[in-house]
Amino acid sequence: MFDRVSGTPVVATSRARRGSVCLRRVLARVFSVRCAGCDAPGTPICRTCRFALLASPPQRPGVLVAVPFTGRARRVVLGFKFHNRRAVAGHLAGLVRRRLEQVGVRPGIDIDVVTWAPTGDARRRERGFDQAELIARHLARQLGLPCRRLLIREESSGPQSGRSRAERLRAPGFRARLDRPGRSVLLVDDVATTGATLGSASAALRSVGASDVLSVAVAGTPVRTRRRPTGHRRPLRQAA
Repeated sequence: MFDRVSGTPVVATSRARRGSVCLRRVLARVFSVRCAGCDAPGTPICRTCRFALLASPPQRPGVLVAVPFTGRARRVVLGFKFHNRRAVAGHLAGLVRRRLEQVGVRPGIDIDVVTWAPTGDARRRERGFDQAELIARHLARQLGLPCRRLLIREESSGPQSGRSRAERLRAPGFRARLDRPGRSVLLVDDVATTGATLGSASAALRSVGASDVLSVAVAGTPVRTRRRPTGHRRPLRQAA
């Protein structure tokens, strides 16, 4: 049988239509916008996840953190970092900017330039982007400051993700360069766990003449405190 209008076989026309429908469904799945935190369709970050990102940040010595690395906030950051949800980078940068405002940091007065703690070349090629760089560039635009690559990661350091806490404490190495000594640098990273990466990067910047380095991270884990061992009791005094 042939189609009266086009003259093509009906079977071929039916197959073409089914193929077109399947293609539209695949493209809809690939290109539809979904939440980085819960995968709900509609926006890069849904309303519920945006509300979760307003949780009180943990206090970490030497690092200013915007949100706790727990719950939905953790899923949003991991979705951005490992599942190519780049559309949330501007929102994450906005969280850091808000935190800077809360503590009274003044762009152009307290900080002169923005940079980031770079990931390794292998990770950047695998993901197609450097997550810390993307956040830093968005943050620099929001603050009205220049963003410069001032750090180079030693490739022998390897990635921090997937390592144990003991391994993370062995900080990666960085080489730094500064176009003008005496500048105050805002150093950006995506997640602070032990603080070793930011500490090493900050030391490298100071070694080449940075007058001050303010380390910030989108998310951070709470500082662990030592707990008293359980099951241990003081011996009872014997009656005289």
